[in-house]
Amino acid sequence: MSLCSSIHDCKSYIFMRTLLVLLLFGSTALCGSIIKTLPGFPGILPFKLETGYIKVESSEFFYYFVESQGNPSKDPLILHQLGGPGCSGLNGFFRQIGPLAFNLSTHGAILPSLQLAPYSWTEISSVIFIDAPIGTGFSYSTNFEDYFLSSDTNTAWMVNKFMRKWLEDHSEFKENPFIVGGDSYGGLLAPLYVQEILEGNKMGQEPFINLKRFYVGSGHTDTDNEENSKIPYVYHMGLISDDLYERAKESCGGNYVNVNATDTDCLNDLAKIAQCTKHINKYHILRTNCERDRVNTKKDNQIQARRSTEEMSWCEEYIPDLAIQNWASNKRVQDALQIPKGTYKNWHRCNFEEVRDGTYINNVKSVIGHYKNLINSSIEVLVYMYTMTYKNFNYRLTYATVKGAGHSPTEYKRKECYSMIQRWMNNSPL
Repeated sequence: MSLCSSIHDCKSYIFMRTLLVLLLFGSTALCGSIIKTLPGFPGILPFKLETGYIKVESSEFFYYFVESQGNPSKDPLILHQLGGPGCSGLNGFFRQIGPLAFNLSTHGAILPSLQLAPYSWTEISSVIFIDAPIGTGFSYSTNFEDYFLSSDTNTAWMVNKFMRKWLEDHSEFKENPFIVGGDSYGGLLAPLYVQEILEGNKMGQEPFINLKRFYVGSGHTDTDNEENSKIPYVYHMGLISDDLYERAKESCGGNYVNVNATDTDCLNDLAKIAQCTKHINKYHILRTNCERDRVNTKKDNQIQARRSTEEMSWCEEYIPDLAIQNWASNKRVQDALQIPKGTYKNWHRCNFEEVRDGTYINNVKSVIGHYKNLINSSIEVLVYMYTMTYKNFNYRLTYATVKGAGHSPTEYKRKECYSMIQRWMNNSPL
């Protein structure tokens, strides 16, 4: 059953886990470790992998760091933030831009096997995959209250501190061009991180972070605009009829968010649209929708990470999730990653239950203003959804489409995304 079926249950669970961590580790920060082998991969890793914790106040942020396989002394240093909120950096490591991938034919095994992944961004940059916010992946806090203060702005403040502490421990990367990256909900967090870092630099915080660029992929940017755009999107994708779309547009007045309960015409039209699209995969409309046959009873509706292999294996969309879930939950793996014993019993690829749907506070609804504030900076920005470039002195904002990709384009079009980021880093036309 769900550990957080109510906010009271969630508070109780987090309190007990925090107490256990305090008893085991007190306030000791855990340093980074070089990982030379990983369970499931044959032989020595052909790249430098480091895992560890950076302590910010009473919170311990876990990270995976892969040093550039090109020219680490000159190549950019990327901080890659996943979505959710609550999705682990390990998802980016294996499924998006990292140097390893699963042999998916072994996805149902207790220990799925690993193989080298082509088109890894670590061929041209060093990458930090962070477990943030607190409660994500292997990150935790020794202060129970931290989980209930966790929010968009608080996470940005803490990640700024994380990054400066990380650079203190890895001073050889202080001069490298620094890039912030965000995927999905990380697209909202990325500009918050950028603003926090720039303000910290202006205030003289040390060490100075040589921030040059940031990118977002299918990024969450503005809550109301995104919700309103869904109806025109499903229409232009041919998923609803002309008649239904025009009727909804008229009855709702073009506003499909926070509809008044007395506006029955609009609500009825939206209900019909929802009925027409309920079997569509919202992450990739051309792929199988695994949601439609999920059990939805209160008793049996487990989060995706806890579903059994038998429940999930029928759908190809689940296979990568199963592989990463089985691998990261394995005790041998957690030992190899230097995870402190006792901090976690169950690992979740995306800890929606405790973070997104639990204690996390979504206190920023739009970052459009943050993009506007950056116009007078020398930051270069890449938003990959469609191609267009805006320039203002040293500020450059580029929009790009990755054709045929779904939500989180790097998961669907690895080769194309690698080519895109390489050109963007080299200031070449996309």
